[in-house]
Amino acid sequence: MHTHNSLPGVLSSLGASALFATLYYYTTLLQPLDGQQVYGWRILLTAPCLALLLLGFGRLSEVRAILARLPAEPRLWLGLPLSSALVGVQLWLFMWAPINGHGLDVSLGYFLLPLALVLTGRLLFGEAISRLQRLACLLAAVGVGNELLRASSLSWPVLVVALGYPGYFALRRWIGTANLGGLWLDLVISLPVAAAFALADGETLRQVAASPRLLVLIFGLGALSAVALALMIIAGKRLNLALFGLLSYVEPVLLVVVSLLLGESIAPQQWLTYGAIWLAIAVLVLEGLRALRKMGKRAA
Repeated sequence: MHTHNSLPGVLSSLGASALFATLYYYTTLLQPLDGQQVYGWRILLTAPCLALLLLGFGRLSEVRAILARLPAEPRLWLGLPLSSALVGVQLWLFMWAPINGHGLDVSLGYFLLPLALVLTGRLLFGEAISRLQRLACLLAAVGVGNELLRASSLSWPVLVVALGYPGYFALRRWIGTANLGGLWLDLVISLPVAAAFALADGETLRQVAASPRLLVLIFGLGALSAVALALMIIAGKRLNLALFGLLSYVEPVLLVVVSLLLGESIAPQQWLTYGAIWLAIAVLVLEGLRALRKMGKRAA
C-alpha cells in the first residue's frame, strides 16, 4: 500500500480516536443519567445508526451470511450471545468509568490491550513474536509488576479491558463473525438489556422528557458513536494492519488526558507503572514504523 494513498485512512483513524475520547468526556454531561443508563441509550441509538452504515457501505450481506449459517452451526447459538455479552461489558465500562473515577484505570487497560493481543496471537493462534515485541512485553510486565506491588492487584477495570477484549476478538475469529455485520448483531442481541437499563428508572425518564438539552445530548451520543465507528471502519479498510495498529495508541493517550481533565491524578508510585507501559508502547511504535518503512521501500 503506497503511503500517499493512506492519508485518508490515517485521518479517519485519528478522527475516530478523537471522537471516542470525546465520548469519554461526553458521559459526564449526561447527568442525572448514571453509567448503566448512558450505556443503554448508547446501544439503543447506535444499533439503528450502524444499520444505516451497513446499508451505506453495502455490507448487509455480512449479516445475511452469519444468519444463513445459524441452522447448520450450533456453536453460533452459544457464540453470538457470548460475543454480544463480552462487547456489551466493554461498552458499558467505557460509559461508566469516567463518571465513577475509573477513567485512568480504563485507559491503562487500553494501553495494555495491544500487548495482550500480541500474547493472545502467540498463545492461541501460534503467531510469531518479534524481538521488539518480546522487549515490549517485558517492559509491560515491569509496569504490571509495579502495579501489583503497589496496589497488590490490578484494578478490575484494567483487567476487564486488557483480558476481555482479546477474548472477544479471539471468539469472533473462531466463530467467523469478525466483521461489521458481526458487530451489529452483537449490538442487536444486547438491545433488550440496553432497553432495560435505559428505561428502568421512571423518574429519570421524566427528567429526560422534561429537558430538551438532555434529549439532544442523548441523540448526540448515538450520532457520535456511529460516526466514530464509521471512521474506524474506513481506517481499517484503507490502512495496512501495522499502521492501523500504531494509530490505535492515540486513543488511550487521549483517554488519559480526559481522565486528568475530569480530576483524576496519577499517584507518584504509579509513574513506574505508566512509564514502563508507555515505553513498551514506544517499542511497538518503533517496530511498526520499521515495518512501514520496509513496505514503503518495497512499494517504491
